[in-house]
Amino acid sequence: MENINQNMEMDWNDTILEDGQELVLLDEGDYNFIVTNFERGRFPGGQKIPACNKASITVQVETEKGLSVIKFDLLLYRSVEWRISSFFRCIGQKKHGEKITMNWNQVIGSKGRAHITQRKYTNQYGEEKTINDIGRFIDYDPKFFATDTQANYSDINTDDLPF
Repeated sequence: MENINQNMEMDWNDTILEDGQELVLLDEGDYNFIVTNFERGRFPGGQKIPACNKASITVQVETEKGLSVIKFDLLLYRSVEWRISSFFRCIGQKKHGEKITMNWNQVIGSKGRAHITQRKYTNQYGEEKTINDIGRFIDYDPKFFATDTQANYSDINTDDLPF
């Protein structure tokens, strides 16, 4: 853990340069992602769902436009269990109709695919903002994650190899 935090803590008089990255708004469509963070938390309750546990998930989508970070919550409540199942199917930890124990320890680093949309909201200052949102999760399929390089290997004729 020490190596990760090396040179990360700042002194009160340090110089700063990093401005952060601009929000990369994605066109609506299907995108691959990788889960980069998972936190356990509590949903305070609302009109439809009472207070319950929640999983706060962060994913990254790498595109030609740049890197997009999307955060979303999964409420651990039976009426939205279908969304949790959909997420676990998306990252390859569950199949349709299969009963599983959620393995949150293996979520970070998992790859998945989702339909991304844009959602408008009003922030605490009354400004209208647009963010990327997960419209729906797509069931895991390893072919979604085959790189172009891997795909090209099948086009090689073994007669052309020098050995």
